[in-house]
Amino acid sequence: MAQAEIKSVMFLWEGMDRAGKRVKGEMSGTSDALIKAVLRRQGVNPLKVKKKPKPLFGGNSGKPITPRDIAIFSRQMSTMMSAGVPLVQSFEIVGRGHENPKMQELILAIKADVEAGNRLAEALAKHPLYFDDLYVNLIQAGEAAGILEDLMNKIATYKEKTEAIKAKIKKALFYPIAVLVMAFVVTAVLMIFVIPQFAALFADFGADLPAMTVVVVNMSNFFVAYWYLIFGGVGGAIWAFGEGKRRSKSFRHLLQRISLKMPIFGAILVKATLARFARTLGTMFAAGVPLVEAMDSVAGAAGNIVYSDAIYKMRDGIATGTQLQVCMRETKLFPNMVVQMVAIGEESGSIDHMLGKIADFYEEEVDNAVDAMSSLMEPLIMAVLGVLIGGLVIAMYLPIFKMGQVV
Repeated sequence: MAQAEIKSVMFLWEGMDRAGKRVKGEMSGTSDALIKAVLRRQGVNPLKVKKKPKPLFGGNSGKPITPRDIAIFSRQMSTMMSAGVPLVQSFEIVGRGHENPKMQELILAIKADVEAGNRLAEALAKHPLYFDDLYVNLIQAGEAAGILEDLMNKIATYKEKTEAIKAKIKKALFYPIAVLVMAFVVTAVLMIFVIPQFAALFADFGADLPAMTVVVVNMSNFFVAYWYLIFGGVGGAIWAFGEGKRRSKSFRHLLQRISLKMPIFGAILVKATLARFARTLGTMFAAGVPLVEAMDSVAGAAGNIVYSDAIYKMRDGIATGTQLQVCMRETKLFPNMVVQMVAIGEESGSIDHMLGKIADFYEEEVDNAVDAMSSLMEPLIMAVLGVLIGGLVIAMYLPIFKMGQVV
C-alpha cells in the first residue's frame, strides 16, 4: 500500500551560530521539532521557530505540480550532482529557484527529510503523488550501489523522453479535435441564426425549393426548435465520457483496448507503448534492479492495459526461469524486430543497451508518424470543412440561382 503523503509546511526561524552571530531564515519541514533538530546539526542554536503565515489572498498557492515539473526537477538535480554540488545543497538551490511555490515546498520538504537523516528514496516515497514506485526504486538502487549521480541522470533522461512521447500524442489529438469543435460551432451558428433568414426569404418565393435546400432548412428548423437538447446532449455526452473514464476502471480498460485498434492513431499508440516499455525496462535494468522486480514497475508505466497484462504474464514466466525474449514472443504483442534485438541483448549481456536502441527507434517512429498524420489530416479536415460549410452555402443559394434563371 502506498504511504500517505506527509504534509510539509514552511517555518521561519532565528538562532545563534557557532560564532555567536544572530542568523535567521526559512526551512520546510513537518514540525518545529524537526526544524530545531536540523538547525542544531548545522551548528545553529535555535531561539525561535514558527510557521510562516500564508498570504491573505492565496498568492502562494501556485499551480498544480505536473509530471513535466518532476522531469525538470530530475534534470536540475542531475546537473547539480554532476557538477559536484552536495545533495542537500542541490535541493536548496533547486528549491529556492523554482517559480512554482507548490513545487518549491515539495523540494524543500524532501531536503528537510534528507537533512533529518532519512535516505533520499525514503524521503521521495513520502510523496507518492509525484514520485511513483519506478522513480523511488531507481533512486533506492542508485543509493544502494553508490551510483546515485548516474541513476539521477538516467531518471532525468527517462522522464524527459516519457514526457516528450506524451506531448507528441497530445499533439496528434489536439488538431483534429480542435477543428471538429470549431466545425460544430460554425455549423450550429449557421443553422440557428443564418439559415432561418434565408428560409424566411424563400417563403416569399411561392415556388418549390430544391431538395438539398429543403433538407438544410428542415435541419435548421430542428436546430432552432431543439438547440438546448442538442447542446445539452453533446455536453452531457462529453461529461459522461469524462466521468466514466475517471471513475470506471473497466471503462478505461475498454477505451485502451479500442484505442490500439483505431486506424492510423492506433499504430502511433502501439509505437509509443513499445518505446515506453523499452525505455522503462532499459533504465531499470541499467540500475541493477532484478528483472522480475523491474517488470512490476514496467507494467505500471506501460500506459495501456493490454500491454500491462502481457508484461505481468511475462514477469510470471521470467520468475519460472523462462528467457525474456521467449516471454515477449509468447504475448504476440511485440514486433519480431524487438524480440530479436532483446534476444541479441540476452546473448551478449547488453540488454539495457539494446532496449535503449529500441526506445530510440520507436520514439523517432512516433515523431515521424505524428508529423505524417498531421500532414495528412490538414488537407483531409479542410476538405471535410469545405464540403460541410460549402454544402450549406450552396443549398441556400440554389433557389436564388433558380429564380435568376426563371427571370
